[in-house]
Amino acid sequence: MNAASRVNQIDETTPVPCTDDVGGLACALANASPTEIIAEAQRAVGPGKLCVVSSFGTESAVLLAYMAEVDPSIPVIFLDTGWLFEETLAYRDTITAQLKLTDVRSIQPDPMRLAALDAERDLWFSSPDTCCLIRKVEPLARSLGGFEGWLNGRKRYQGGLRASIPIVERDGSRLKFNPLANLDRADVEEAHKRFALPDHPLIASGFSSVGCMPCTSRAAKGDGERAGRWQGQAKTECGIHTLLSTL
Repeated sequence: MNAASRVNQIDETTPVPCTDDVGGLACALANASPTEIIAEAQRAVGPGKLCVVSSFGTESAVLLAYMAEVDPSIPVIFLDTGWLFEETLAYRDTITAQLKLTDVRSIQPDPMRLAALDAERDLWFSSPDTCCLIRKVEPLARSLGGFEGWLNGRKRYQGGLRASIPIVERDGSRLKFNPLANLDRADVEEAHKRFALPDHPLIASGFSSVGCMPCTSRAAKGDGERAGRWQGQAKTECGIHTLLSTL
């Protein structure tokens, strides 16, 4: 049973049991620190076969800081969808410089796919799932070629489909590592301070989670961690954590 199937059976406040379909790796790392998980991920998949996928959103910097402690040369894949806030692009540059990341790759959608399916740039309104597919999922699938594993910044406290994620899971032929899965919000905030990381510029304007401009809005105080994403819709994920392994 995969993580998406388990989420409906687990209350978000229930401790997540150790589940392992990756040769014992997930259970072995169940209580490891983020840096220990990243170091083991690099060892497990081999030299040059690990990358991190980052949106450079409101909570992205903490994972990148832990990664930089282990190896700042690990490739960082950044999906520049064409709909990002200018503040996010500036934040990418700020964090890259501060953490001395040496291989940040800004990946853009296929122009032919955009011309065929989103020539009027309104696909986000008529079919947000298709918009995410051609602007995020497909470009990432191409970018992961040659890698055997990737890191991402999901955390269980974000809820929804993320409430029961293991430390390590299979993503098609690759391994996907969730080094921050065990952390709670206080842990993330503490790490943010310890690494002296700057806030994403849009936090001060009331944005708690930032993605593409048309599908991101301010969230009310007390709303869920990702309440400002696709507000008013059933959609909660862009697809890179639910569809990628099917491509």
